This record gives sequence, C-alpha cells and structure tokens, in this order.
Amino acid sequence: MKNLSWKVVLVLAVIITAVIYVLPSIKPNWWPRKKINLGLDLQGGMHLVLEVDTIKAVESNVERIVQEMRGLLRKKRIRQNSLQRVQGSKISVKIPGKENIEKFDAFLNKEFKGLRELSRSTEDDTTVMLLGLPVQESDHIEQMATQQALETIRNRIDQFGVSEPDIRLQGENRILIQLPGIQDPQRAKDLIGKTALLEFKLLNETYDINAALKGSIPPGTEILYQVTEDPKTGLVDRQPYLLKKRTLLTGTYLTDARVQIDSQYNEPYVSISFDKKGGRIFAKITEENVKKRLAIVLDDKVYSAPVIQEKISGGQARITGNFTTDEANDLAIALRAGALPAPVNILEERTVGPSLGYDSIRKGLISMCIGGIVVVLFMILYYKGAGIIADFALVLNIILIAAGLAGFQATLTLPGIAGIILTIGMAVDANVLIFERIREEMSLGKTPRAAVEAGYERATLTILDANVTTLIAALVLFQFGTGPVKGFAVTLSLGVIASLFTALIMTRLIFDYFLMNRKVTYLSI
Repeated sequence: MKNLSWKVVLVLAVIITAVIYVLPSIKPNWWPRKKINLGLDLQGGMHLVLEVDTIKAVESNVERIVQEMRGLLRKKRIRQNSLQRVQGSKISVKIPGKENIEKFDAFLNKEFKGLRELSRSTEDDTTVMLLGLPVQESDHIEQMATQQALETIRNRIDQFGVSEPDIRLQGENRILIQLPGIQDPQRAKDLIGKTALLEFKLLNETYDINAALKGSIPPGTEILYQVTEDPKTGLVDRQPYLLKKRTLLTGTYLTDARVQIDSQYNEPYVSISFDKKGGRIFAKITEENVKKRLAIVLDDKVYSAPVIQEKISGGQARITGNFTTDEANDLAIALRAGALPAPVNILEERTVGPSLGYDSIRKGLISMCIGGIVVVLFMILYYKGAGIIADFALVLNIILIAAGLAGFQATLTLPGIAGIILTIGMAVDANVLIFERIREEMSLGKTPRAAVEAGYERATLTILDANVTTLIAALVLFQFGTGPVKGFAVTLSLGVIASLFTALIMTRLIFDYFLMNRKVTYLSI
C-alpha cells in the first residue's frame, strides 16, 4: 500500500504539472505562462539566405594595415611618396631614395612579417613595391568573417526578441536564417543586414566642399552624406561632408548602447558608452580637436557632425539623427551586438504566411485525431477493459508531450506533428507487450494479480530496450540535425519518455488500484 501511495502522488503531480503547462496554449488568458512555440512552417515567418561578402572583409583588413603602416612610418620618419590600397586587397608603396628603401625593408621585416612582396620596380630613384597578404591569411580572414557574421547576426536576433530562430551556416560563406512569427519582416531584414560599423572622423574644414563635389577631392579625404527625411513632407535631404579618411575611433570599444529621450526636443537618441581604453581615446580626441567638427559615421553615413566645445571625459557620447523609436532601438541593438566584419547580401528571401501554418496545423490535427481514434478503437475491441486503460494512457501521453514542448520552450514544427502521430502508435506498443504477457500468464492459470505482476516484470526490460534505443536515435537527430529534423527529434524524444512513464507507472497504478483496492477477481483483457 505504501508503494501504491507514492505512485499515486507521483502520477497526480505529473498530471497537474502537465495541465499547468498546457493550459496557456489552449486558453492564453487563463494562466500567465509561455505557450508552445510554433515553427516557421506552422505560424509563418521569414526565411532568408545571406551571403557574406568575405572579399570586403579582406579589403577592410588590408585598409587597416595601410592606416597602421602610415602611422608607424611617420613615427619612424621613413619617407614615402604614396601608400595606398590598390586592386582590392594589395598595397602599393612608393619609397624615394636608396637610404629610405633600406629603412623600409628593415621596418617591413620587423613590423609586418606577414606581408609578402609581390613585385618591385624602380622609377627615377623611387622604388615602387606591391605588397599583399599570404593566401592562407586571406582564407583565414574570410573564414573568420563568416563565423563572426553568424555570431553577430545571432546576437542581434536574440535581442530583437524572436522566439526559437534557426540560424546556421550554409556552405562556406552563406547563412540561413528562419524567423518564425516575425511581425515586421522589413524591420528584421534591415536590422540583420546593417553592417553597424561606427567610426569617428574629423571634418576637413580648410577645403571647399563645392570644389570637392566637382571632383577635386584632396588626398586622404572622402565625401560622405547625412541623409535626413522630413516626417511631414517626406522630402529627403542629402547634406555632403568632406571627411578625413583616417578613423580616430571605432565602435569596437563600445560597452553599451541605449535609447534615451532628449528632454529638450522630446526625440529619441542613442546614448553610447565606451570601455576604459575607448574612453581615454575619446577624451584625447576631443581634447586635441576643440572647436573642430567631429563626424559620427555609421556604415558610411554621417549621423551628426557636432563642434567639439571642450574635452569630453567619462567615455559617453550620443548619436542623433531624427530617429523614430523603432529606428533608435534597432540601431542600439546593432551597436550592442557589434559590427558585421563584412557586408551581407540577401540571396534568397521567402515570407511564409500564417494561413499556410493554420492549414498545416488543421491537417496535422485531423490526421492525429484519425490515427488516434483508430488506435483507441482497436485497443478497446482487442483488449476490452484493459484497452480502455491503455487509451487513457495514450491521451495522457499526448498531454505530456505538449507540456514538455511548453515547459522546455521547444518549437513545434510540421515534422514535429508527424513525431507526435508516430508516438501515438509507439505509446500503445508498450501496452500491447504488457497485455500479451498478462494473457500468457493467465493462460497458465495464475490469478489476475499474479498475472499482472509477472506481465509487467517480464515486459519491462523489453520495453526499456526498445524505447531507450529509439531515444538514443532521437537524441542523435536532435544534436546533429537542423530545422525539420530537429523538430521531429524533439517530439519523438518527449514521446518516448512520456510513453515509458504512462506504460510502466500509470497503467500499472490503475491495475493495482482495481486488484488491491477494489479486489477485482476478473481481468477484462
């Protein structure tokens, strides 16, 4: 009787817990818990295939090397007539005089051993060198760019608040993204594709911007635009700025980015915070350039170019730009998640409508009901009273699967529904083994109670062997599978665990209740 009591408590606790987790999916207003997540194929959403422009990542790396090399040459007082990136990912250097070229060779061997010399020629006492990265280094940069882009996009989507996104590599430089239940596909697409490269650059205020717009751009400068849109008229204004190419500070030192409201203009802006090193660099920049204009550039677009009035310490700055609240939130998310190492291009885009998901759910439920009804009728007709017990266990089994999906916040997909339907057949399979054992024991003349004990004892090991091997296969599918395969593995795993519980514990409890408490002397089996 003590053994029976703890089983009753266990079964009741499991049933109550299952109902608590399933109820929000049936009546969301009744219980403030999370309901079952539906996959892209059931609730609709967005499917994207992105390609990382890894060549741009190599070019950006080479551009940083050029900037670093230019600064070091200036410090070491090695003359150069020209130092620039050419042909995408190569570096062209022009060194005047034999003495300077000897210094440059020694400098190159010491500071930039990784660069390889592609060609060298002499023109009027000027040595022209073409440098480049080794092939292995370029391949490594491209591979790391794809991996970093994957992690950055995953961080952005996690902060965006999409439940159970599917983000994974596809090939060498492609990323597959599935966002179930997304409400604003365009906003999500803009957030994912935003490079979010934040740079601080000084304006060139000594040269005429109009002359630069006509094509006379001084060396070491570039023209970038600040784009603003009038919310009332919809007119777009493009304000040109002549900026120095040298980047004084980047967003790599950011520690936080948050949306705040300007108390004076009642407009949202993005407040950014730097780490200690970034704060020191920012303080030095503002101290050395008082009364000069510092442009805040994001993805080659000027957001603001305020005049530095005084040294700014504390590592705080703000980005303004006539944002809406959503635009400011998305910009803050992109800055917090970090910049993409290279631009991404959308190769494939599909939007799955929720109506298709409703149709899939309806057909899946119909097939599940038909399969369930057939199994229920078969068990009643073939095993009579014992079949009713097995059918009750089957219903509880489905409830436990749904509770597991809600409790673990797993995603239910169309293959997942197929896994539930498969579980319906597997759930009664264990009961069939037990019932056949009980029949065999009763045919040998044993009492109902002895037949039930022997039947469960002899069938348990077989049931465990069959279900544990299935569970292992399901776990392997979950670990190494993706998308639909993982959805199928989730429901199959939950179904196997639930069927073991209902077959070995719950149905045995019901038999024990009738045989021990109600003193039943005849089994309907």
